[in-house]
Amino acid sequence: MELDYRFPAMSDLKARARRRVPRYIWEYLDSAEGNEGARARAEAALDAVELMPDILRGPVEADLGTTLLGRRYAAPFGIAPVGMSGAFWPDAEAILARTARAAEIPFCLSTVAATTPEEIAPHLGTQGWFQLYPSGDDAIRRDMLARAKEAGFHTLVLTVDVPLLSWRAREKRVRLKNPMALTPAILLQSALRPAWALGQLKRPALRPRIFDKYADPSAAGTEKHVGLALRVIPDWAYLETLRAEWEGPLVIKGVLDPGHVERLVAAGADAIWVSNHGGRQFEAAPAPLSALPAIREAAGPNLPILCDGSVRSGTDILRLIAHGADFVMLARAFHYGLGAAGAAGAAHVVRLLSEGLKLDMSQLGISTPGAVRGRLTAPLRQGRPFTPGQ
Repeated sequence: MELDYRFPAMSDLKARARRRVPRYIWEYLDSAEGNEGARARAEAALDAVELMPDILRGPVEADLGTTLLGRRYAAPFGIAPVGMSGAFWPDAEAILARTARAAEIPFCLSTVAATTPEEIAPHLGTQGWFQLYPSGDDAIRRDMLARAKEAGFHTLVLTVDVPLLSWRAREKRVRLKNPMALTPAILLQSALRPAWALGQLKRPALRPRIFDKYADPSAAGTEKHVGLALRVIPDWAYLETLRAEWEGPLVIKGVLDPGHVERLVAAGADAIWVSNHGGRQFEAAPAPLSALPAIREAAGPNLPILCDGSVRSGTDILRLIAHGADFVMLARAFHYGLGAAGAAGAAHVVRLLSEGLKLDMSQLGISTPGAVRGRLTAPLRQGRPFTPGQ
């Protein structure tokens, strides 16, 4: 395939995407909070993990198929939610939904996407997850959940690590506001990226469009878009209410403290998503990989655990699974693919990750991703080694 030679690594997609999207959009996706230490630690934690290869095993038939929350996926990774994904590349949410459907992996739509659940429904297949930023209006929350369910989203992801919007210096330097203000500088940056700009001309104005139904016309022109105005900081009572209202699987995203696991399970969580929000919320947060072993210990062997955190390759996916994750989610990587080569680039990310997994599994002498838990080198094991079925 031609893209194998043009973009043989995720870093090649990233470099090309940076040249094709406006600077203010790039800073929105690629930046992190503060001095970006949380993101750097996540990458460093992954790089430090060694896996012991095996020899003389003969041919190994790699099976990437993974069962999660009662559904079978073709690989142990999926597409994580990104707010205003459609701002990064025209029609991004629909493209990524189709990518996930073709690859048979999950696609998670953000509450603050640049489109609506109804518009994504024709592209989903059976791969739809919906990520919820909590609304303080009970009627609006219930209506959003009903809309997501009706559109075919079967798994709900509650994000719990965004009490307030963070301070991202790179966004401030390019004067990016929320909602976006069309200043002369923003318009000039957009014009300098013609492929991006021409694609956006065909799309509705960039905004979190799920909230259009609930917008107050009298609030037009205010500094805060309707989604932010409706949001509430969730507590344990909110989680209990949400659990009672949502009939499908419920995933809690943004967990780093093992001390929260028992109570989350008691409140009805079906899975836990270990995440520091890509380093975008709290610079002092631990790396997801560093938090994984203790969370797996607290969760026991049967509770599904998802994880993210600066994943750049199939090797990184195996590193997280080795530390106790069942499934790995990626956000920036798929957007690098979109920015570099559109829909073909997003599909190429699936190929890079899948082929990388298969090659590494042959080196490790394992036929399933979960078997990597026995291949951690001894000096880097943290806590009690996890074995499925313990």
